[in-house]
Amino acid sequence: MDRRSARRVAQIVMPIEMKSNRATLDAAGLIEAIAQRRDQEAFTALFQHFAPRVKTFMVRSGATASQAEELAQETLLMVWRKASLFNAARAGATAWIFTIARNLRIDGLRRDRRETNAIFNMDEPAEDSEQPDEVYIGAERVERVRSAIALLSEDQQRVVQLSFVEDKAHPEIARELNIPLGTVKSRIRLAMKRMREVLDGQR
Repeated sequence: MDRRSARRVAQIVMPIEMKSNRATLDAAGLIEAIAQRRDQEAFTALFQHFAPRVKTFMVRSGATASQAEELAQETLLMVWRKASLFNAARAGATAWIFTIARNLRIDGLRRDRRETNAIFNMDEPAEDSEQPDEVYIGAERVERVRSAIALLSEDQQRVVQLSFVEDKAHPEIARELNIPLGTVKSRIRLAMKRMREVLDGQR
C-alpha cells in the first residue's frame, strides 16, 4: 500500500469511535451504506471487524506479519472503493471481502514472481540470433548475476537455485528443505533485495 492509501485509511478510521458491543455485524448493510453514502462509520465498523481476520488469513497463507497487515489494509480500502460492485444476491459480504483479499494476495505473488524472474534470468543468449555486441552484453549480464548470487548466504543461494533454476514451487521447496513455507518466501525476498543492491551498485 502506498503512503497516500495508508493515510486515506487512517483518515477514515481514526477519527471515529465505534461501539464495540454490537452483538452482530450486518456486513452487507454496511457495504451498502458505503456504496450509497460513503458512510465512514460503516467503513470503520467493517475495518475493525474484518482487518484482523484478513490479516490472520494472510499469515496462514504464508505472508509475513507486515505483508499480512498491508494486505488487510489494501483489502478494506478496496472494499471502500468498490462497494458499489457488491451484489448480495451473488455472494455473501464475508465471502466477497475474502475474495478481494485472496485476489490481492495472488496478484502480489505474481508481481513478486515476475520481478524475481527478471532479476534472476540466467538464460544464456542465443548466439545464432543476436549480434556479437548483444551476445557479449548478455553474457556479461549473466556473469554479473552469477557473481551477485555468490554473495548471497548459502541458504539464500539454495532457495534461489531451487526456485529460479529448477523452477520448483515454494511449497515444494519447503518440503524438500524441511523448512516452513514462510521461511522459503522470506529467504527469496531477502535474496531479491540483496541482488538488487549488488546489481544496482554495478551499473
